[in-house]
Amino acid sequence: MTVTQDHTTARQPLLRVRDLTVGFRRDGQWGDVVRKVGFGVDPGETLAVVGESGSGKSVTSMALMQLLPRDGTRVSGQVLFRGTDLLTLDERQMQRIRGNRISMIFQEPMTSLNPVMTIGAQIAESILMHRRVSPAQARAEALAMMDRVRIPSAKSRYDDFPHQFSGGMRQRVMIAAALACQPELLIADEPTTALDVTIQAQVLDLIKELQAESGMGVIFITHDMGVVAEVSDRTLVMYHGDAVETGTTPQIFDHPAQTYTRALLSAVPRLGSMAGQAGPVPYPVFDMASGQLGVPEARPDTLRADAPSLLEVSDLSKRFVVESKLLKRTVARVHAVEGVSFTLRRGETLSIVGESGCGKSTTGKLVTGLHPRDSGRVMLDGRELSTIPVAQRAHDIQMIFQDPYASLNPRLRVGDAITEPLRIHGSATAAQQREIAAQLLLRVGLKPEMASRYPHEFSGGQRQRICVARALVMKPKVIVADEAVSALDVTMKTQVVNLMMDLQQEMGLGFVFISHDMAVVERISHRIAVMYLGEIVEIGPRAAIFEDPRHPYTRRLLSAVPVPDPARRHQRAAIAASELRSPVRAPDYRHPVRQYTQISDDHFVLETGADWQ
Repeated sequence: MTVTQDHTTARQPLLRVRDLTVGFRRDGQWGDVVRKVGFGVDPGETLAVVGESGSGKSVTSMALMQLLPRDGTRVSGQVLFRGTDLLTLDERQMQRIRGNRISMIFQEPMTSLNPVMTIGAQIAESILMHRRVSPAQARAEALAMMDRVRIPSAKSRYDDFPHQFSGGMRQRVMIAAALACQPELLIADEPTTALDVTIQAQVLDLIKELQAESGMGVIFITHDMGVVAEVSDRTLVMYHGDAVETGTTPQIFDHPAQTYTRALLSAVPRLGSMAGQAGPVPYPVFDMASGQLGVPEARPDTLRADAPSLLEVSDLSKRFVVESKLLKRTVARVHAVEGVSFTLRRGETLSIVGESGCGKSTTGKLVTGLHPRDSGRVMLDGRELSTIPVAQRAHDIQMIFQDPYASLNPRLRVGDAITEPLRIHGSATAAQQREIAAQLLLRVGLKPEMASRYPHEFSGGQRQRICVARALVMKPKVIVADEAVSALDVTMKTQVVNLMMDLQQEMGLGFVFISHDMAVVERISHRIAVMYLGEIVEIGPRAAIFEDPRHPYTRRLLSAVPVPDPARRHQRAAIAASELRSPVRAPDYRHPVRQYTQISDDHFVLETGADWQ
């Protein structure tokens, strides 16, 4: 079914798309991946485009901006921007529009930012290209925009490079660059995927604030139905390249007409859904044929009372030196991880949550040995991590990284990428590797024949599934999953979370689950550690953290979670920028001695001092 939205209002729409069709040529054959899609966007309006990974929503956005490769691609239809058909413009004409009148925020910031340009220069570049200002004025405006998207210590970080930022921080840089020229239309392709809930809330508030000031229209491509409910006026649902349903956002949520839309909404992780549950529970699966939501199969808890410890972390610390540009003197230190301690038992999932830059990803790299630690102890299955040979360590602990595209070799077919650890360690023959790759692709919801493809031929969500498969290939005891489901649409997110629970049931795996998605964290976790500025400020059982949060930051995190209900859109208070702080400290800074208060069994809260007043 194809739905075409035709606005006939007296006001000229900012954008009108008619019968947009996009096809790709593969092995000499043409195949359409987007078919006769139509919609309109008015000034000041937000249209959400939602759908599963591979549904064609990102291809649609790329076609609007003429960013698809001309060879092997065909695009037809009309894309009318202020009455001008963008599909008829040449590259020079489009360059005057891109980044100026229409801006785009891409899904994967590390592949969108220039790795050899400082982030300040990349934000200023757009200003210099499209406006008649001096370099000094461009720098000042770029700094102001960095402040607006809440990049801590913007002035001192202006000359830093993308690799020096966390994934969430890099996404903020992308947003700053996109908004620098105050565009008339912003196309945001999963702009908050890599952001924690507090920064996500601020970015959503910022976009709405800019809309109110300038009348900017927004096309918001996302798989997060909580974000859709929070920001969009209208919603377009895509499935396998077709627009299957469109309407006002309240209509879509309250009265979905299509079976697929109902499936999409039923798969949304909802905060509070685990109240009264003792342990993690798999997501119910929607049956597309019957249109009914299945009941999760009852299963015993994977965490037994007598379960042995797999991972013991004590007083872990890591600081990064900030040097002066000229003399290379130490001018500051980033206190990335400070005095972190926790345990992980066999069959347990410990989730680490916190905002971008809080140190949760660094903690993951420290406990896997990918970063050297400054102090502290990491015991893996009773042995000090540093004494375990690297080859053996790969069998015991694996990591799923935050950025799927950056962690896959673009020159390796995905089947070879999945089985690469087996080749390195000589653990399987070539035939066995092919069979294992096929089985793992099936386990994560992909087809075995996809093993012959390259990473660039997959969507962002599909690439993340490939990374999950690769982490499983060595059958480790512990998996550190750094935003493992952040790039996945809601239906695939539930499938991968259920897959992780199945594997935990079968293999007794321990998971350190690093995430900013609080609804998923509530579903998958036995215990939760909340991090802020490198420290664990609260740690305890899932029920204690969600039902009885004690630390101010934990309460703030939970209050910032978007609720998948348009009727509750205005109930969330804005997050003040003044609440965000920087982990950068003077070289001689001495960290205060911290004390924890025990609230109940296994529930501890960091005592708040003057720095939290």
